[in-house]
Amino acid sequence: MIISRFTCEILGAIPVGDISVRVRLARQGRSVELLEASASAHGRPVARATAWRVRRTGSPPVASRLPSPPPLPDEPPARPPASWADGYISAIEWRRARGSLGAPGPAALWARMRYPLVPDEEPTPLERVLAIADSGSGASWELDMNRWLFINPELTVHLHREAAGEWICLDAQTVISTGGAGLATSVLSDLDGPVGVGAQTLLVAPRTVRPA
Repeated sequence: MIISRFTCEILGAIPVGDISVRVRLARQGRSVELLEASASAHGRPVARATAWRVRRTGSPPVASRLPSPPPLPDEPPARPPASWADGYISAIEWRRARGSLGAPGPAALWARMRYPLVPDEEPTPLERVLAIADSGSGASWELDMNRWLFINPELTVHLHREAAGEWICLDAQTVISTGGAGLATSVLSDLDGPVGVGAQTLLVAPRTVRPA
């Protein structure tokens, strides 16, 4: 079977430390199945995820009408703004194809994991896509990050095939409307073309300055 849709919802702050994960088959079937997972820390739920997987069949391919990714740049890795928090950013190698991490607006970035998600374990195609897909809003930010928060409580990714190779292209854009809601959408591709799309609901709010 192949994962065709993945949704992760963040229920609270996820600490750096021990996390308990439980997985169950919520809906068993010969053609489609629904998987559910939950993560907790110190007995407190912090995240939950669901995934639909569908049976592999002999259906003929139909070419994607999503935009083809720009070529993988042959240039040094892109550096994020110095004010960005480190950690995940340094764990990914970024190549700028269109737009920039340091400037507002839509952007297309090629990226690959520098390290495996689990030590000594080769990342799966799904892991490689999901590790990059959650960066849609960060890649296509529209308001000054020093003055505004962009919080995505969820990520949903729809896939029509498995990715091939290490490199994933994230072609992202963000729209923000009056009232505090935003939406970041992205086309996800490998070197052979699009593999799916991602979306993030956004809370957009002014940063509060805490007294010293």
